[in-house]
Amino acid sequence: MTHRSGFVSIVGRPNAGKSTLTNALVGQKVAITSDRPQTTRRAIRGILTREDAQIILVDTPGLHRPRTLLGERLNEEVRETWSSVDVIGLCLPANEEIGPGDKFIAKQIIALGRTPIVVIVTKADTLSRALLAEHLHQVGELAAELDGTWASIVPVSAFSGENLTVLADEFASLLPEGPMLYPDGEVTDEPLEIAVAELIREAAL
Repeated sequence: MTHRSGFVSIVGRPNAGKSTLTNALVGQKVAITSDRPQTTRRAIRGILTREDAQIILVDTPGLHRPRTLLGERLNEEVRETWSSVDVIGLCLPANEEIGPGDKFIAKQIIALGRTPIVVIVTKADTLSRALLAEHLHQVGELAAELDGTWASIVPVSAFSGENLTVLADEFASLLPEGPMLYPDGEVTDEPLEIAVAELIREAAL
């Protein structure tokens, strides 16, 4: 059996469901979640180990038009992460219109050129099938509008687990062949003291 391994950057505007998705794919909490934008301030690596692949998920801060020095530094960290990964997963919430912020981010990652982009339509359980189909069509048209291409479009629900396996399969298929990069059973490379501090910060939010 061919084994694949590599890094997937989960990107999107603030509150697009990136951290919740990362936690759902890994199967436990590795990134804090909150309704408050910019909760994630560091790139957290969640590790999904399967028989055929090891997928290292990088949960970045939400990219946005910065208004502060902190915002500028968070954006720099996002772009640095993009340049070093094998696949980019772009989160677009199903329950919100594709807005200027989404297009801003999509344009930035399309400009990278070589990195395959999987569009993850998050919160798919919040729409009827008809409305979801319409939203997926709009996502497809976005690539043409920005003169880019998507490797695939996958609607998911971190809440119900819908299509999480399909998404993981898609990520795995796009990774290069390679050995495991982390020991089996490890779910994050975050030091314990940092993980504890992040959980305390989540409780404070």
